[in-house]
Amino acid sequence: MTQTIGKSFKDIISGTVLLFVMKVTFIAAIITYVIIAWLIGDSINSFIVSYLSWIPWEWLQSTGAKVASMAISYMVFIIMISIVTSFMIEPLLIQLAKQHYLEVAVVGTPNITTSILISLKSAMMMFFIFIFTFPVMFIPLVGAVYMLWLWSILLKNPTIYDVSSLFISDKKDIKERTKKSTVLAMIAAAFNYIPVLSIFAAVFAQILFLHHILGEQKG
Repeated sequence: MTQTIGKSFKDIISGTVLLFVMKVTFIAAIITYVIIAWLIGDSINSFIVSYLSWIPWEWLQSTGAKVASMAISYMVFIIMISIVTSFMIEPLLIQLAKQHYLEVAVVGTPNITTSILISLKSAMMMFFIFIFTFPVMFIPLVGAVYMLWLWSILLKNPTIYDVSSLFISDKKDIKERTKKSTVLAMIAAAFNYIPVLSIFAAVFAQILFLHHILGEQKG
């Protein structure tokens, strides 16, 4: 695990990966702006105000609504980065695999439609769980673990699909090599706690899973 994390950090600061992250961030930022500003912004605000109406103090309702609106906007941005990363990641994963694991062959390719559907399903699952349970985020310590777990939902299944589709053809082998997937996804999700570094979470998850899967295969 330590070696996997170390390799992943070395890769993520390479020029190739940094350029990839810049492209993904630019695309995700545009999509997020459209979604928040034009499509669901008013609906989210109305839902939050209604959801918090049980709180007896108006000032606390207002504060909670503002915090929740910011958190949801940030979460939509994170979701968009994850989806765009999944859509664009294949050439980067192949390039990194060739650098580190010369003997490993590419045995397939992710289906674009399937990849996007898995990403959207994970994003919707995470988003709806958050919408109905977001007060948990205000509980000290518990809230921190809760958010890591939520973000891991967003990252885990799309990343497993994207990486394994390229390098593993046996479904049983995929299951065996991804036993620690939740832990790996939560490690990658930790980037989301620092707004500037959050743009690296999805690609770090992909690279982390790449080294975890191919490192074990090599071993």
